[in-house]
Amino acid sequence: MIKDILVHLDGSSEDDIRLEHGQALASAGRAHLTGIYTNLLPELNMAMPMDGGAAAIQVLTELEERARQEGDATAKRLTERLASLQVPSELRRLDETYNALSARVVEQARCADLFIATRPLGEASALEWSDLVETVLFGSGRALLLVPPGRHRQGPIQTVLVAWNGSRESARALREGLDFIGEAKRTVVLIVDPSPDAAASVKAHLARHGIVAEIATAQSEDRRVADVILDEARSVSADLVIMGAYGHTRLREQIFGGATRDMLAASDSPVLVAH
Repeated sequence: MIKDILVHLDGSSEDDIRLEHGQALASAGRAHLTGIYTNLLPELNMAMPMDGGAAAIQVLTELEERARQEGDATAKRLTERLASLQVPSELRRLDETYNALSARVVEQARCADLFIATRPLGEASALEWSDLVETVLFGSGRALLLVPPGRHRQGPIQTVLVAWNGSRESARALREGLDFIGEAKRTVVLIVDPSPDAAASVKAHLARHGIVAEIATAQSEDRRVADVILDEARSVSADLVIMGAYGHTRLREQIFGGATRDMLAASDSPVLVAH
């Protein structure tokens, strides 16, 4: 059961949308909702004048003080917003530079059941937070609910689409998504380029949880896997897509793999991802 929800807040207009989704889940499951407000402080190398020295320190001090003062106003507003949600809630505030924030948020997310953020890729998305979302996804051990920018809560989740390929990542996502699947009226499992016994195994597993799943199969052929998933999600009017998240390391940084990146750049529906 989802009992502890962490929602990313940054003072932008997307905060209300993320909180809508968090409130709905918290209300349904009688869960506690924590808003994690990330207040960006200026980086030293971005704030330093070319001449350095005392002038540089003064500039950085003034910029940081301004950021903290603006953060005070935003935190006050967010505290009032959380108080209006009618679910148990609290606000946690992190005042850090960009590079430090991701690690701090990961620490918080590890002691939550679910982390809610805005989808970090694609047009009109929270590109400035893509590294944070990526770090939480691959470093927290928790599932993430990623909401498309501007996508208000549409009511209860009626139809769930599970993207299944039998991998460890898809198994993790399926397990993390069982609460959502159990509450939905319809569950469709999409298997792209299926193996002979893939459908029977996952359908039997869900049946043991009391879930009657529909199985859809598709061949990717010369199409991107994400395009196949997106087409099926639109075809069944999915309120939620559940999928494993893939990545690989480059220069010691975890980056989204192709299918994950493509989905997070284009999905019309919220996506529950786990790694």
